[in-house]
Amino acid sequence: MSSHAADPLAPVLTPQGWELLNSLPPYDEDAAFGLNMRLREAGHPPDLVAAALTQSRLRAAARKKFGDFAERMLFTHEGLQQSTRLPVAARHAQRFRTANLDRVIDLGCGLGGDALAAASLGLAVTAVEADQSIAAAATMNLHPFPEAAVQHGTAEAFAETFGLLHAGAPPGWGLWLDPARRDPHAAQDAASTGPARLWDPESFSPPLSFVTALARTGTPMGVKLGPGLPHELIPSDCEAEWVSVDGDLVEVVLWFNALARPGVRRTATLLHSGTAAPVELNSPADFGAGVELGPAGRTGLAGVLHEPDPAVIRSGLVVELADSLDGHMLDEHIAYFCTDAPVTDPSHRLSRQFRVLEVEAFNVKALKSWAAGAGVTSLEIKKRGVDIVPEQLRQQVLPKKRPKGRKHHATVVVTRLGEDRVFAVVEPL
Repeated sequence: MSSHAADPLAPVLTPQGWELLNSLPPYDEDAAFGLNMRLREAGHPPDLVAAALTQSRLRAAARKKFGDFAERMLFTHEGLQQSTRLPVAARHAQRFRTANLDRVIDLGCGLGGDALAAASLGLAVTAVEADQSIAAAATMNLHPFPEAAVQHGTAEAFAETFGLLHAGAPPGWGLWLDPARRDPHAAQDAASTGPARLWDPESFSPPLSFVTALARTGTPMGVKLGPGLPHELIPSDCEAEWVSVDGDLVEVVLWFNALARPGVRRTATLLHSGTAAPVELNSPADFGAGVELGPAGRTGLAGVLHEPDPAVIRSGLVVELADSLDGHMLDEHIAYFCTDAPVTDPSHRLSRQFRVLEVEAFNVKALKSWAAGAGVTSLEIKKRGVDIVPEQLRQQVLPKKRPKGRKHHATVVVTRLGEDRVFAVVEPL
């Protein structure tokens, strides 16, 4: 097996490969096979053609994260999945700028998404990557930015070289870490879609204990982790910020020292791919503390039902959001709340709102009876706190044959409130 077969990036890291890749037309799935054959007939090696077309396809997919930058970047499938979206990375970089730091040390830069954003803001960047091939790709991706330099090596080795664990970082430096959270050796099945995700923070590369040791030196730091990180594993001396983009929860960032905002322990940040400004909700209180609202139970399920954004839920700020809107919780374990009237502020995007039309005790027979009586032909089922599969329930509730005549779409929310299982017929606002 050639080194190119073992390393799919290797062919396009050569001058010939780079030239071929950048000469290709915009990726078109339907035309890819024909283009493959024409390039081979023109004398290009098969492995080079395959690598170039793969990169062309990944570049097309990467436009959602990197915009026009993607047209001159290199990717791997796994690296693209883990890369920070450019608008999110830009907010990371702005933290460093706001803290009056002038150099970002990106320990575990991957393909260089965060480093690219920092360099775009004029910050000097040293990007460190343990995988030699990925480091080479990052070098190409950061080539347009003279402020950025890539080093091949581990975060631990870099820290040892500069004494970061003993004396901390020099003035003006800030650290950015995105620990590897997938084990490339864990997927034993050759047909596996990718490496298995790791949930043990000490199995991260570098491990969470290394991160906290760096933080204890007082060095300004930001650490990107998976948004499912258990709250009990989050160090007590940082700001934890959960970020969602268009309702998709993408990360939690732990901000330490000068990069953490005074008096902020938990933050939910909502970004939008359009022109809408970011929205934030935060609290100085630790997890499990803060605002308390007694649950209203089934009688409180009226007026307008709110479904908080995932960032609000994971940051444990649902009660804070309900309180800020003069709302009331329904159950202490269920992330829904209600208000008497809709929130009309156009900047409010912290929750989706639904007008409650009716509430009934839930069982399959009752829901099916209601759907038949209402002439429902299509049904969206939302759920929380109940063991149901919406797709299966929909099949049980709706008629097997589509009825003729007028179509009627409806939305129901199935949930548990205390000991009651209920469904609410709602109308999106």
